[in-house]
Amino acid sequence: MPNPIRPYLLLSLVFFFNLYHSMAVSDPTHQALLQCLTQSIPTDTASSIIVSKSNPSYTSVLRAYIRNARFNTSSTPKPLVIITPLDESHVSAAVICSQKLGFQLKIRSGGHDYEGLSYVFDKPFFVLDMFNLRSITVNMADETAWVGAGATLGELYYNIWKNSKVHGFPAGVCPTVGVGGHLSGAGYGTLIRKYGLSVDHVVDAKLVDVNGNILDRKTMGEDLFWAIRGGGASSFGVVLSYKIKLVPVPETVTVFRIERLLTENATDITFKWQTIAPTTDENLFMRMLLQPVTRKKKKTVRISVIALYLGDSDSLVSLLQKDFPELSIGKSNCNETTWIDSVLWWANFDLGTPPTALLDRDLNDAGFLKRKSDYVQTPIPKSGLESLWQKMIELGKVGMVFNSYGGRMDQIKPDETPFPHRAGNLYKIQYSVNWEQPGNEADKNFTSQAKLLHDFMTPFVSKNPRSAYLNYRDIDVGSTKKWSYEEGKVYGESYFNGNYERLVDVKTAVDPNNFFRNEQSIPPRSSSILHSSYGSATCLITAVRNYWYYIVFIFSLCSELF
Repeated sequence: MPNPIRPYLLLSLVFFFNLYHSMAVSDPTHQALLQCLTQSIPTDTASSIIVSKSNPSYTSVLRAYIRNARFNTSSTPKPLVIITPLDESHVSAAVICSQKLGFQLKIRSGGHDYEGLSYVFDKPFFVLDMFNLRSITVNMADETAWVGAGATLGELYYNIWKNSKVHGFPAGVCPTVGVGGHLSGAGYGTLIRKYGLSVDHVVDAKLVDVNGNILDRKTMGEDLFWAIRGGGASSFGVVLSYKIKLVPVPETVTVFRIERLLTENATDITFKWQTIAPTTDENLFMRMLLQPVTRKKKKTVRISVIALYLGDSDSLVSLLQKDFPELSIGKSNCNETTWIDSVLWWANFDLGTPPTALLDRDLNDAGFLKRKSDYVQTPIPKSGLESLWQKMIELGKVGMVFNSYGGRMDQIKPDETPFPHRAGNLYKIQYSVNWEQPGNEADKNFTSQAKLLHDFMTPFVSKNPRSAYLNYRDIDVGSTKKWSYEEGKVYGESYFNGNYERLVDVKTAVDPNNFFRNEQSIPPRSSSILHSSYGSATCLITAVRNYWYYIVFIFSLCSELF
């Protein structure tokens, strides 16, 4: 008598056979990665942290932390898979499996990556996106905090504020910046003159090395710990978290913003700023913005002095009337507030905005932009400033940000961390241009403007090498295709000056085969790079093997049924 269940079983087998066949053929990389991860991670968990191109969430996950729309186009190379770890062990597995399968692994922890090097590559690659690893544990007993690499600066500031109203941390002004990338490239903000860089207050870290081991400061050793505090940690491993030392801030701080046009003494103010901003009281940080603007149908330049003072407005006004009378500042220009409110103010929130605003990750917020950087060690003369105004007006779009140094920065040796730009630098320049029009023509136009202004500034900035700031990543500084020592030296000495050699030594010791790499990474002294073609072949072999295992399973099941 016929078995009425058999036709349904046959239909089910055919359905699952076709489904598996489709998956195996269309996405063998996903299958191979999943099989590898499940050797150390439960299958359900492994499946949940892999986002392949066939996943409906793929586009939203990829775009969520892209902050430069130049790298969010249809022609931009996309990762085959995005791995979104939920646990430290998942990072270890991702590092091991990416090597086994022969694919490059890009590490993203926030997305404020001006050149997209953490999520773009010209060969098949994976992205390890750290946004889930964002825990923050503040310990006021010893004034420290453990901060996950995927946390944002806004989340860090908020958690500090929740635990103390008189503590802060010297890091950037943009709350959506990822902690992992910010600290690995040095990190700075409005407390730089009082407390130095972010990495000057990193006391421990957890990192996954090329072998998948989870290391802390003691087990990684002082050389590697030195390298990941400003040398670009993605050259050496995957930082899981940093332990930071909090710094004291007063109950009352003061902020102000003053704007002047060229007709309002802007040249004299800019000239004087160059010598006062780096030498005044270390409790005062003054940033200067230079922007081409149009007023009454005439092109001109506007300067803006934006400041944080760790004290009350009376003390600040008294200080600036003595040191910087050209600024003509009075109490009416100042706002007394708390440190956390000053953080919000610097992030362009209105004073009085609740600190919870710092928790907004502002996903999918990407404009077109280009950034470059320089260091100034001798004041630009007034004649140079006047020619600069003319150049900025001629170009029409590129702005500049002057960030004052001095104070604590003058007291730390250039080899204390990989970041070498300490004493002798008056201020750092960021060249900044943003635009809204998509397309190659606009891209070429505005990036060319930035390059032209950067070229114009050559006589006025640091030389031999012409230095640059790693966190203002700029591919024009140099890039590598072979990851040779010589190629790396071009950009390596610009970012790290004399510290480049030590970084190469650390890289050679901890990642001699150069698995952790990008277009501006630190190379080993000699490298043997795995090629993605090997990885693709491995994936295909693995998928085909799985496919035939599945066929054997089907036929064995059929034999039981019939």
